[in-house]
Amino acid sequence: MSTQPNDTHPKIEALLVEGYRKMSVMQKLERVRALTRAVQELALLDVRRRHPNADAREQALRVASRWIEPDLMVRAFGWDVRIEGY
Repeated sequence: MSTQPNDTHPKIEALLVEGYRKMSVMQKLERVRALTRAVQELALLDVRRRHPNADAREQALRVASRWIEPDLMVRAFGWDVRIEGY
């Protein structure tokens, strides 16, 4: 029994899995890169929506703070998410 919800029809899921198996390693890496970039773009859009007056540096820090540990953000960039938020 799967623990993940699945709203994809089994035949479609089988086609997807077959397609992924046929991809080269480079094609798979490109797919991951594109998805990662899409998530980063969505995060930036959210930051811009929440903080419309933030400059480019602040926007970048707020996006980075979603992936980097708070203590490292303070040590590396002087950005404390506990004070500034995400």
